[in-house]
Amino acid sequence: MGLAAPRFAIRAIDAFERPTRLRLPFRFGVVTLHEAPQAFLRAEIETEAGDRAIGVAAELMVPKWFDKSPDLSNEQNFDQLRAAILTARSLYLQETDRRTAWQHHVGVYPPHMRACTGVGLNRLVAGYGPALIDRALLDALCRAAGAGFAAAIRGNLMGMDGTGVPQDLKAVDLPAFLAGLQPADSIAARHTVGLVDALTRADADGRGRIGDGLPESLEEAIAAYGHNWFKLKVSGDTATDRDRLAAIASILDRTTRPYQVTLDGNEQYAHADAFAGFLDAIRSDSRLARLVDAIAFIEQPIGRAAALDHDVSDLAAFRPLLIDESDDGLDVFPRAAALGYRGISSKTCKGLYRSILNAARVAHWQTPEGTGPYFLSAEDLTTQAGISVQQDLALVGLLGLEHVERNGHHYVAGMAGAPVAEQGAFVRAHRDLYRETPHGVRLIIDGGRISLRSLDQPGYASGALPDFAAMAPMPQPADIPTPS
Repeated sequence: MGLAAPRFAIRAIDAFERPTRLRLPFRFGVVTLHEAPQAFLRAEIETEAGDRAIGVAAELMVPKWFDKSPDLSNEQNFDQLRAAILTARSLYLQETDRRTAWQHHVGVYPPHMRACTGVGLNRLVAGYGPALIDRALLDALCRAAGAGFAAAIRGNLMGMDGTGVPQDLKAVDLPAFLAGLQPADSIAARHTVGLVDALTRADADGRGRIGDGLPESLEEAIAAYGHNWFKLKVSGDTATDRDRLAAIASILDRTTRPYQVTLDGNEQYAHADAFAGFLDAIRSDSRLARLVDAIAFIEQPIGRAAALDHDVSDLAAFRPLLIDESDDGLDVFPRAAALGYRGISSKTCKGLYRSILNAARVAHWQTPEGTGPYFLSAEDLTTQAGISVQQDLALVGLLGLEHVERNGHHYVAGMAGAPVAEQGAFVRAHRDLYRETPHGVRLIIDGGRISLRSLDQPGYASGALPDFAAMAPMPQPADIPTPS
């Protein structure tokens, strides 16, 4: 039996930032990331009983992923995301009536998307704003109700129903789907190998050691964390990618344990024929025999301008293809599935409700009447230790996903930039998730897995709150940067 879906008014939404500097450069797609601000949202709600509660959310503001236009600088990309947050904030604060969390979302989302696209922001950028605010509101609602995240979702504390969902979901009994979800105790971490990552200890030595107690190469990450799952970035240059994959395979093949990999094209192929050539090259390379057999799926290799223009069933016959950057709305998965795609990503930067609804689709499509197999995969846009990584882990753990890409702990030194007291609060609240070291707080990955047990407490997966006094208010962009 579900929980009663409370109605609440939104009393305040505040946006902050904290600078985040990477310990290692992260090359993916068209960018090598060295630093980026992390956005923090704090929302205050008032229930029908007059009680008030605070909720929070956080997400790194990653450049050259939401909008990959070369016309825009990283700082302009940050301003785009700020504009999406602040536009959403304004619209949510206009919601003066008490509504359920789901009613607030479906009331704001369409006008928000119209407002953002009307000034030239793409839909992927635009969705970043509601994605953060919805999580902060849900956190506040959970705290007001004294409910943990899993209990809130399974009991439909948000009040999700058929209102505001695409037509193909009208036949899905969403409350029944939610009630059937079971939270996991742990999840496998899928280690990301970026395009410029050191692969061996000797590679890391040659670049000059950081010496912060964390792994600095693929070899060291495997030794430290016990990974069996890996996400490998490819660049779109077949010869370069084939040789780099061979170097990675020479490391992964040393283990007698089974391993699995996913390939991430990050839109680096202009069309299907170009990607087909890459597949032919790796399948014919004897150095890659075991690695190719270990590929579970391939993440959006074709640029978003063409990804949904043509049938990809022939490519997907080799390994399932997953849509990521083209996923800019709730109608995308059915369109992609009709073209031969089998998977879609769950990313908190796109919104928890989209992940939930796509998971409901997967479950519905896998019925005897469906045409599966389809799948949802947990991907990472460098979620950082603390609120961000915890909310993502709680979501994908509840949705039944077996592994999650995790890279924030590798490219950033734990809770870098957070005050010592804040770091200590998170460790005390989540001792299965973090450990204190001489170099600061670190995420625990043991035997390739991350514990999720301590996420089950009142609120959206966190027993601690960030120190907002140690952050800067989010600045208002002077204008809305769009490609020329």
